[in-house]
Amino acid sequence: MNRLNEASSPYLLQHRDNPVHWWEWGPDALAEARRLSRPILISIGYAACHWCHVMAHESFEDPDVAAVMNEHFVNIKVDREERPDVDHVYMSALHLLGEPGGWPLTMFLTPDGEPFWGGTYFPKEPRFGRPGFTAVLREVSRLYHAEPERILKNRDAIKQHLARAERSDGGTLGLADLDRMGSRLAGLIDPENGGLQGAPKFPNPPILEFLARYVRRTGDDEAEKGFLLTLERMALGGIHDHLGGGFARYSVDERWLVPHFEKMLYDNAQLLELYALAFAETGRSIFRDAAAGIVAWLEREMTTPEGAFASSLDADSEGEEGRFYVWSLSEIQETLGDGDAAFFAKVYDITEGGNFEGRNIPNRLLSGEAPPAVEERLSLMRATLLERRAGRVRPGLDDKVLADWNGLMIAALVRAAALLDRPDWIGLAARAYRFVRDAMSRDGRLGHSWRGGALIFPGFVLDQAAMMRAALALFEATCEPAYLRDAEIWRDGLLTDFMVAETGSLAMTARGADPLVVRPQPTQDDAVPNANGVFAEALVRLAQITEAQDDLRRASDVLSALVGIARSAPLGHTSILNALDLHLRGLSILVTGHDSDALYAAALALPYLDRSVRRLRPDEALDDDHPAKALANKGPGARALVCAGMRCSLPVTDAEELRATVAEMLAVRTAE
Repeated sequence: MNRLNEASSPYLLQHRDNPVHWWEWGPDALAEARRLSRPILISIGYAACHWCHVMAHESFEDPDVAAVMNEHFVNIKVDREERPDVDHVYMSALHLLGEPGGWPLTMFLTPDGEPFWGGTYFPKEPRFGRPGFTAVLREVSRLYHAEPERILKNRDAIKQHLARAERSDGGTLGLADLDRMGSRLAGLIDPENGGLQGAPKFPNPPILEFLARYVRRTGDDEAEKGFLLTLERMALGGIHDHLGGGFARYSVDERWLVPHFEKMLYDNAQLLELYALAFAETGRSIFRDAAAGIVAWLEREMTTPEGAFASSLDADSEGEEGRFYVWSLSEIQETLGDGDAAFFAKVYDITEGGNFEGRNIPNRLLSGEAPPAVEERLSLMRATLLERRAGRVRPGLDDKVLADWNGLMIAALVRAAALLDRPDWIGLAARAYRFVRDAMSRDGRLGHSWRGGALIFPGFVLDQAAMMRAALALFEATCEPAYLRDAEIWRDGLLTDFMVAETGSLAMTARGADPLVVRPQPTQDDAVPNANGVFAEALVRLAQITEAQDDLRRASDVLSALVGIARSAPLGHTSILNALDLHLRGLSILVTGHDSDALYAAALALPYLDRSVRRLRPDEALDDDHPAKALANKGPGARALVCAGMRCSLPVTDAEELRATVAEMLAVRTAE
């Protein structure tokens, strides 16, 4: 019997009519495997995954394949976005087997959930150098029953390695160390296309932020070129949806031309921050337009009726990857007319033969940027084509609300709003925040995934860390004390429920959550920044906002433990190193006095990489040990104080003076 009919996940619901006797992950499925003395086949994927769909159509919808699965295994289907903890454990096990990762993830487990072998996509029939899936199933079942010693040997080796948590190797890092790492990273950037060299190409936002921070510390011209080139080539490339806004997950080629067409909330959240930052630094419209396009896509296609943000758009429509996004020249001509079509085709690389499997992915890798008058003309054409595209069969929308991904997008909207002067984006962020906080929490603890009233609870570590970070961004932008209280509640929950004293890092799962084979404690960044790095940044920002001694101590203690872990593989831990840069170099700006709106806006418009901002309300007093205590309340006029550690500037009273003071104090901090 297929048990997915009552699932909340759109991915699981895609499989509810399979002839496979699927179970959802949980103790009942493991108990059934023990009762039957059968191994478990666990299949992990997500709704926007192209190869997950391929394997489903080939094998899981096939009655003959399903019969073999049902005869020999207890079969469990998992949405990796709903259960990132389960996905992490079994993806780590696959890596230990020497296999590259990816989805669908197909693993074989003992009845106690212990992994002993697996892979990713298996074709129904042998091809691509892979064995046929039915043959794999029969052989795994045979080995499990006939040669249990081989199974146990694999199980024990994998489990032993999975149980090893990363520990600090001691030592410290300073700005000079970060600069050496930044210089090495700059040398890895593709000088022609941007991004890390080779294909496929992923945006890697935490790595790009690390590069941007290195540029701000050193003024390294070549590194700055690499950072801006990467964002520019992505914005010009086919990975960017030039009609509808937003970015696909990655490019299969080294030029950013051919995307893997799925569009994920978390990628676009991280890129929104970076494009807003690049515009603030350069004033180039290509960066502003890329950021605005992400938000336009978010509002048009990804905002749920409750005001939160959906998870992803599928790569496929009508059974074909990318069909929704590609064009023929004749379609362009039919929609725009011959004159405009010829112009659009020249700019966007649209040809009769196509640039992708006989069709065209609109891109500007050849034509580049254009003058404002040309861009205005092109914008009208893009709007017309977008309206035409809206009539196509749409890719599937995974409309579940994930607390962690929403937290990333909420913070990004707030940060970009200040840099691009879009206060309306703060309203979008605040609405989503309210939904996650109110509908997805119980007793101050967050759940992870919400859909149709069903909540997966308790949540995971990144849910708490990303929402803490989002709360602080909203507090900086609005001065509403409720956001600061929320941040402190989630901080306390992270320290109490997730912190592992032996390693000094956070576990993915809370104490008391349903146990897995191991309690995962990853520290490396993945497609999203690791929760340890997000938490470290939030702790540093909270300490800069409050200047409270307890907050300062916590930030320092957590970073000390994490830096020791990051030293061994810095490129995989850039979110931690980014938090360290903010800790070592960041400034705290306090705005106070009457009629301080302009000064407050100027403080928020400074790059978020360098500062935290607090506006003192008329009824609010600073703690006695705040370094600005003596200066903050002198006189009614608007003024700002810029603090670095326990040193504060004299009050400044206008935006120009504030920017100059910040630049001067950053230079001093960087040189220390």
